Amino acid sequence: MTLFVGLGNPGPAYERTRHNIGFRVLDAMLATLHPRSISKTSFHGELYRDKDRFFLKPTTYMNHSGISVQAVMNFYKIPLENLVVIHDDIDLKFPELRLKRGGGNGGHNGLRSIDALLGREYLRVRLGVGKPLYKSQVADYVLAPFSEEEEPKAQCLAEYAARVALRISQEPLDELKSRYTLKATDDPCAR
Repeated sequence: MTLFVGLGNPGPAYERTRHNIGFRVLDAMLATLHPRSISKTSFHGELYRDKDRFFLKPTTYMNHSGISVQAVMNFYKIPLENLVVIHDDIDLKFPELRLKRGGGNGGHNGLRSIDALLGREYLRVRLGVGKPLYKSQVADYVLAPFSEEEEPKAQCLAEYAARVALRISQEPLDELKSRYTLKATDDPCAR
C-alpha cells in the first residue's frame, strides 16, 4: 500500500496558489484513475482509494498536515517508506521537479508537521515554485497565485508530476530521478 499526500490549504481562496501545487498534482492523479472516496472525519482530510493506493488532501491547513497524514497511516497501517508527499519547494526554480527520500524540511511548515509526527524518511516529490527576493516575503509569495503567464506551465507541471508520481511503485527511485527530473529550463508542457 502506498499513500500519496498532496500538500495544500483547503478552500477556494488558496486553490491556484503556489503552496497548493501538491493538491493540484493529487487532483491530476485522481483524474486519471477510478478512485472511491473513503473520507472520514477522523482523517482530517479528503481520502481516496484506488486498489492499493491511497490519495490524501489534508484539510487541516498546511501547518498541521501531519495530523491528517498520521491518522490515515495509523488507520491503514501504512509504513513510512510507503509515504509519498507532493509539495511546493521555494528552493527549486519554477518549474523544476525533483524526487528525494528523507532530508530536512527547508522551512516548509507542512513537511515540518509531518516530520514531527512521523519522521523524515519518506519520499518527496518536490515542485519548484521559485523564491521571492527577500526572505520576509516568503509567506505572501507562496500564498499568492501563479502569474497569468506562469499558470499554463503550472498546470502542465502538475499533470507531469502526477504521471511521474504514479510510476513510483513501478520503477526504482534512481531510475525515476534520472528519467523524470525537470530542470528550470525544461518545459513540462513538452514532456
